[in-house]
Amino acid sequence: MSLLKFRFKRIGILVVSVMLKTTLIATIAAPPSAEEILAIPASVDWIEVRADLTGEIEANWLRQRFPGGLLYSLEATATNGMFEGSLDERNTRLTNAAQGYDLIVLDGNLDLRLELLEVIPPHKRLIRTHISQAGGLSIQQEFGRISDIEARLYMLTTSAERLFETLMPLRFLNSLGRSDVWAASSGDIGYWTRLVAPQYGAPLVFGLAGQRPRSMAAEPGIQQLIDDYGLPELEAATTIYGIVGNPVRHSLSPRLHNTAYRAAGYPALFLPFHVDVFDEFWSEFVVGDAFRSLGLAMGGLTVASPHKEAALQKGTSASEMARRASSSNLMIPSGSHWIADTTDPQGVVLALAELDTDLRRKPAAVVGCGGAGRAIAAALDIAGADVTLVNRSPERGTWASGLLGLPFVQLADFEPGDFEIIVNATPVGRGDGQSPFPADRTNDAAIIVDLVYAEEPTPLVDDALGLGRQVIDGREVLLIQVRRQFQLMTGSEMPEELAREALACESPVACLAAGQ
Repeated sequence: MSLLKFRFKRIGILVVSVMLKTTLIATIAAPPSAEEILAIPASVDWIEVRADLTGEIEANWLRQRFPGGLLYSLEATATNGMFEGSLDERNTRLTNAAQGYDLIVLDGNLDLRLELLEVIPPHKRLIRTHISQAGGLSIQQEFGRISDIEARLYMLTTSAERLFETLMPLRFLNSLGRSDVWAASSGDIGYWTRLVAPQYGAPLVFGLAGQRPRSMAAEPGIQQLIDDYGLPELEAATTIYGIVGNPVRHSLSPRLHNTAYRAAGYPALFLPFHVDVFDEFWSEFVVGDAFRSLGLAMGGLTVASPHKEAALQKGTSASEMARRASSSNLMIPSGSHWIADTTDPQGVVLALAELDTDLRRKPAAVVGCGGAGRAIAAALDIAGADVTLVNRSPERGTWASGLLGLPFVQLADFEPGDFEIIVNATPVGRGDGQSPFPADRTNDAAIIVDLVYAEEPTPLVDDALGLGRQVIDGREVLLIQVRRQFQLMTGSEMPEELAREALACESPVACLAAGQ
């Protein structure tokens, strides 16, 4: 992807860009075909073979198809930290792999035995260990133990149950100042730390290539790391932006924001934060010293479900639309204060305007009474449409109806054919193969807006296009929203051409045709 350069204007900030480079490792977690190995991006330097999942793969077979380094690992089970087999079998497999592979992962609890260390030389050792918060051993103590064994690289993964615990490996790296040590937190809650770790010397980033086993469904793909974060090159960030939600890893916001930062040479990083309790995130990461302790500043946040109501309560002030919808999807710092705003309506209203849609007296239905749905319904009402709220739960729908002064019908009683504009503001359709309502019950003149986006067109979009309906898909809505969020948070405009290039499409139709 080429990056269209544009001038970045941020009042009072001197933009200084320093580029870092890390090593990308593509993890193979299922028996690969030759085509899958050949399809690994050229910017990937190493392949990791998860032999516990793939079985044994000859190093020479890989070298005929991949020019980089080969890393062999034989993971213990996640449940009990033990290898499913005898230690003799494990010794044999690791020893044999060392004959052809460039690096061998040695488990810090299973493999630091003399019989293995004698046959696997230091330059072929990557010592990897996992640290449980419940174990009582600090990351410094564990590193002291494993670093007594000479190795080429050391990796330490920490488990975290609370957000503040995810900071431990980054603070450790920051204080250590070495380039042969990787440390980060595991799981969804710690995913962001793997993206920040290279800022503090971590030399590696792992991403899946080829087939994805169910046990690794939450792991990032190698192409996602390249597209969303620009790896293996990255800016030495001084400012952090991010999206806070649950779930949040599916979001394409990091791709759009980070692409714009790179094009402008702006030293910032946009991260996905998987958060269960918004208050905890706010106190630790936003108004607390979590990022300041790492030499980083918090520049702004976008907020996804289910935290939009909680975010509104944290704003020192709020926009009129955010107050009316009782929902905020954007938090912008202003000195020591935070402004709560929402861009949820703009993605829909502006996309409809691009179709020359006259909203006045148009019967419109908004399916879903969460924060996004309420904000969109309020905006359509202000624009003159006759808006009806639709929701599966009567309690939520009745509450939203009273809040906005709009009529409500339960989803079971919803008749799509009565409306000319229908907005799906629910998560239905994201990887579940479902539609929030049947497209074949909409009328011929209906415009269908689906906020959901996925790797493939959602069932609702697919069915609506097949019926000849006008469709606005989730990526088009996202593009409009993100460009507005970027402007409010940074003071600079994200060029539309740049944003469309990042999404690998020029229009919703092109996106769908490409299966994006």
